[in-house]
Amino acid sequence: MQNKKDYFVDKTAVVDEGCEIGRGSKIWHFCHLISGCKIGDGCSLGQNVMVGKNVVLGKNVRVQNNVSVYEGVICEDDVFVGPSAVFTNVINPRSAISRKEEYKKTVVRKGATIGANATIVCGVELGKYSFVAAGAVVTANVEPYSLVMGTPARHAGWMSENGYKLRFNSEGKASCPESGDIYFINNGIVIKQDE
Repeated sequence: MQNKKDYFVDKTAVVDEGCEIGRGSKIWHFCHLISGCKIGDGCSLGQNVMVGKNVVLGKNVRVQNNVSVYEGVICEDDVFVGPSAVFTNVINPRSAISRKEEYKKTVVRKGATIGANATIVCGVELGKYSFVAAGAVVTANVEPYSLVMGTPARHAGWMSENGYKLRFNSEGKASCPESGDIYFINNGIVIKQDE
């Protein structure tokens, strides 16, 4: 473990031996980091967050209050996980049957957002800069820049890297109202200009 001067851990948090915590990260009240997890630089874990064994959080990941990030989850850089969002890691859990060898991998790509109270069923990939609406239940992969909502989650539009809904013209071109970045859509695939 690094020198505690490099990051902040609240006195009520529990950090097991063998955790890696990046420079400038903040671990707030009542968090529990389980041995083997890796927290990147500049992350923030809100109150009552649990990060499981072998979980990897990239740089600048924000996990809001009351989230359990179970073994099998990988979040790349700049991911936002809203309050009380839920990750799972077993498809068919039973109390009387151990399925620890059956954990499914869930990958949350760079810049993705998961809204409050959303549920991410294990074994899926959330594409870069995708946006999962609050309360959605994700049971399948989500395309990059896709906005999904509902139960089960369905595609409902496209989002910019700044988190604004993109409105494509007849030529398949849209711009982010905040950044001015240009996006193109072709056959259901969105790319940002100069990617």
